[in-house]
Amino acid sequence: MLAGVVGVATFAAAPNLTAAWNQAPEDVRQIERSAYYPDCRAARSAGVAPIHAGSPGYREGLDRDSDGIACEPWRGR
Repeated sequence: MLAGVVGVATFAAAPNLTAAWNQAPEDVRQIERSAYYPDCRAARSAGVAPIHAGSPGYREGLDRDSDGIACEPWRGR
């Protein structure tokens, strides 16, 4: 069951990335600003993490490694 949920979540995020590639940079920035999360804890609480570039709520300040995915799971050593 969990694999099905993860698969749906992954598929649902893919159109946002494709849409970002096909839009003008200012359009992408407007989409990203359409939601605001002060930190990743808030994004996770809202159930939207990880946030991909071009998706509502994405901003560079939440993307620690600048790979286009904000608030991604992190496993410390």
